[in-house]
This record gives sequence, C-alpha cells and structure tokens, in this order.
Amino acid sequence: MQTTVLIVDDEPDIRELIRLYLANEGYRVLEAADGREALELTRKHEIDLMILDVMMSGMDGMETCAKIRERQWMPIIMLTARTGDLDKIQGLAVGADDYVTKPFNPLELVARVKSQLRRYKRYANAFTLQTNLLSIGGVTLHPEMRQVWVRGQPVHLTPREFDILALLFRHPGVVFRSEEIYERVWGEPMLTSNNTIMVHIRKIREKIEDDPKNPAIVLTVWGVGYKAAADSHPVRHD
Repeated sequence: MQTTVLIVDDEPDIRELIRLYLANEGYRVLEAADGREALELTRKHEIDLMILDVMMSGMDGMETCAKIRERQWMPIIMLTARTGDLDKIQGLAVGADDYVTKPFNPLELVARVKSQLRRYKRYANAFTLQTNLLSIGGVTLHPEMRQVWVRGQPVHLTPREFDILALLFRHPGVVFRSEEIYERVWGEPMLTSNNTIMVHIRKIREKIEDDPKNPAIVLTVWGVGYKAAADSHPVRHD
C-alpha cells in the first residue's frame, strides 16, 4: 500500500515544493491549507505522516497537533519560521516528533520523513507482535490475520463487514457517522444518503452479538452514528 503524507501549510508554494519532492520518492501526497482542513482529511484518509506548519491563521499548528494526538499517532514533523528553543519545546510537548526550521532543504525534509516512517514502522511492528488482538465482550479480532472469534469460535465476516468492525474496534467508544465509516472503508465519498452502513451493521450484529436486537458490542448512537463499546482491550499474543 502506498504511504500517504499530509502536508499542512497555508502557503501554496511551500506545499507544492514539498509535494514534488515527496511524489518523486513514490509517496501519495495530500494537502491542506489550514488546521481544520487537515483534521477533516485525517478523518477521511489513513495518514502515515503529517508535515505541519506552525504559523497558520485560524487553528495554528500547535492546536492542530494537539487535536490530532487526541485520536491518532502518525509521525508529525512541524515546520516553522521561528528558531527559538521555546517554540521547539512547545511543539514537542503537544506531540510533534520532529522540527524543521524554514527555510529548509527539501532533501533534508525528505530524509527526515523517511527516518520518522522507519521509526514508527519498527515501533508498530514491535507493538503488533505483543498486542495484535482486540477484544470486546467476548469478541476477538485479529486485524492482520483478518479473523474474528466469538467466545473462541471462528466467525466469518465479509471483507466489508470485517473492515467496519476493525475500524470500530480500533477506536473503542468513538462515534463514527455512517458517512465517515463509508468513506474510510470504501475509500470514496458517500454521495447519497443510503442504508448501506445500517445493513452491514445489522449483519455484523447477527454474527457477533448474543442478542442482535439489543447489542452490547456494536452500539448505535441515535442521530449520530455507531461505536464499539468502550471496554476494548488488547490481548497479548505470545
């Protein structure tokens, strides 16, 4: 799967410069002109790394980084025209992984991108070996093996059903709108209102819930969307 990098900067020329260098290295590149647009893109796409400008109008880079860290842990490289140590310390404190000062050498930035992705991949692989199972209320899911068990018994889910359940299990207690689930799982916007997600949720419940009409694992938040029960926990895999 192609690695996706999100560039967040209110200067189009800066975004274009970075995009050209990253695209030349084979990365898929998304762009945002401000923090709010960046947050929206992280909800719609799987982002592997973010390059985030500090000084932007509206929601600046510091606030954007802090909000990203409430839900996601992709590497974040912050860009800034400031050179003071206090600004760097503040950026690292809110969750940034690296700091690059403008003006910058694009080749150095690409090298830092590669370094951060390697580090996160090593961390993710080590973490996956220890905690690669997710369990809620007797339902256990293995994301990499794409298998599901209900109280130890294997259950067959279709690919779409599995992807929906995996999304909810990875974010226990987080409510996802139907449109957001569709965009993440199908990888495209849901252009019209339909009951596709509702039908898939019903089929998932029929396969994993003790009482599908009174679910305890995949919950409906009326008027908003769906969530997994918040008692999810990783199961050690030795």
